[in-house]
Amino acid sequence: MEAVKDHGSREFYEDLLLSMIEPLKERFSPGKARLQLGAETAGYGNRVAGMEGFSRLLWGLVPYWAGGGKDVSLLPVYLEGLANGTNPASPEYWGELHHKDQRMVEMAAIAFGLLMIPEKLWEPLAEPSRNHLAAWLGQINLYSLADNNWQYFNVITNLALKHIGMPYSNERLEEAMAKYESFYLGNGWYSDGLRPQKDYYISFAIHFYCLLYAKFVGAEDPERSALFKARAREFAGTFIYWFDDEGKALPFGRSMAYRFAQAAFWSVSAMLELDVLPMGVLKGLIERHMEQWLRQPIFDNGGVLTIGYAYPNLNMSEGYNASGSPYWAFKSFALLALPADHKFWTVKSEPLPKLEQRLAIAECDMLICRRSYDVTALTAGQYPVLQLTHAAEKYAKFAYSTRFGFSCPRSYSHLHEAGTDSMLAFYVHDMIYVRKACLEYNVTGTEVYSRWSPVEGIEVETWLIPTDEGHIRRHMITSELECTAYDCGFAYPDLPGETRRELSGTSAAVIDTNGRSSAASDTGRPMVIASAPNTNLIFPTTAIPAIEYRIPRGSIRVETRIEADFADVKIQIGRGHGYEIYNQ
Repeated sequence: MEAVKDHGSREFYEDLLLSMIEPLKERFSPGKARLQLGAETAGYGNRVAGMEGFSRLLWGLVPYWAGGGKDVSLLPVYLEGLANGTNPASPEYWGELHHKDQRMVEMAAIAFGLLMIPEKLWEPLAEPSRNHLAAWLGQINLYSLADNNWQYFNVITNLALKHIGMPYSNERLEEAMAKYESFYLGNGWYSDGLRPQKDYYISFAIHFYCLLYAKFVGAEDPERSALFKARAREFAGTFIYWFDDEGKALPFGRSMAYRFAQAAFWSVSAMLELDVLPMGVLKGLIERHMEQWLRQPIFDNGGVLTIGYAYPNLNMSEGYNASGSPYWAFKSFALLALPADHKFWTVKSEPLPKLEQRLAIAECDMLICRRSYDVTALTAGQYPVLQLTHAAEKYAKFAYSTRFGFSCPRSYSHLHEAGTDSMLAFYVHDMIYVRKACLEYNVTGTEVYSRWSPVEGIEVETWLIPTDEGHIRRHMITSELECTAYDCGFAYPDLPGETRRELSGTSAAVIDTNGRSSAASDTGRPMVIASAPNTNLIFPTTAIPAIEYRIPRGSIRVETRIEADFADVKIQIGRGHGYEIYNQ
């Protein structure tokens, strides 16, 4: 998909949104209540997935129409879809809800529309259709929701019902707000429920929704709205460290398939004219972020957003990713609610301010290390209470990088399929075992400590110490088993004829003309792992430098030096067999 010029203008974002939607227009169901974009499915099935596809486009269309967008060609489609999807007599009826139903998630975008532009999405409906829509939304008050970011769906849905003068539950709304408050950690950070997950759901869900609350209920509830705005300002002060100078965001946690939703917090802050950052800095951050995503092959040959990250990749997906799920990214179009004459559209985009080279963010259990065009997070302590797909790889690696991403396994039977970059991997009982939950951990400004057990009979204490070139890992391993461990560096793009391996007595490196990734030790055996294709989120083919250690029964101390660098250039992956370099 070709980008348009003048990336800071309203016209750029309008054209970008409309160009992403154009290939989808012919894919609506006959009754317009479903948008089915692919054959793959999620755990909730394709009928609900079609409703999800229909709903998620509204995250972009609603602010576009609210800000004066002139293309209303899809407005009749959405009015027809809302009427048919909520009519029990329609063959496209969205159905009755149950506890923890995916359709509760998708209600939020519809409620957003009813709050933001009722004159377009509510008032034109015939009275029977209005009653059907309100009754269908009202089902949310009859069932339980997951005790995490989902609680806000109770809030925004009831706010919308109240706004349009239909029955709603203030009790359910307040219960949900109380749960949100219980998630607050301090320093602007929440957890995604009473659990150790602090990922993008804090930015593109919890803060996003709290700021929508402040927008729609600010006059009625000024105290809570002011609190949410103050917390957003505080959060911005450390969340900015998740973004590098080039606009890339830290790949970390689940739902990476939502891609540029990583900027949704910044976009909704712009929509509210909230001074989380100077306006030019805020504009530049969003602009660079969108530009770097447009350089990636994230659309299929029909123009549909794919499941994946920097390229189409079902291997890294979760069970709740259906064909329409990636359009959660449309939350980053919230800034289109700003009118054409708003000063945001003419202010000059600015680079990031000068940030600390290293910053410990206790609330998300990370020591952030910044270098030119790269952010690396050294981590410990995060692991989902509920077992998500590839949870260890998404939350429990030693390091995550905006430049090198992270890898997910194809299997744990073979080292090259196990996605072990930035992990200490043990080969025991014919299987690969890695760090998952930590038994103990501590994050400071100078090191990250964790105590963990990959498998019964082995316990590890790990210290991660940042250096100017990367970091040092010190492990104290106590084992009841004789086994082999592999301390693995960052995955590096592996291109035939361009990438070479260098092995010495103490180090292993993967090198090309743009940079290198290396692992070194005075005691282990250097090696390079040729990873299975499509395991890394950013590069389709990678190689991982590693140090092999023989682990005896008893205790052993090992130390590995990890370094990685890449040219200060913009990257586009996925063309041909690898990536291309674009000079600044």
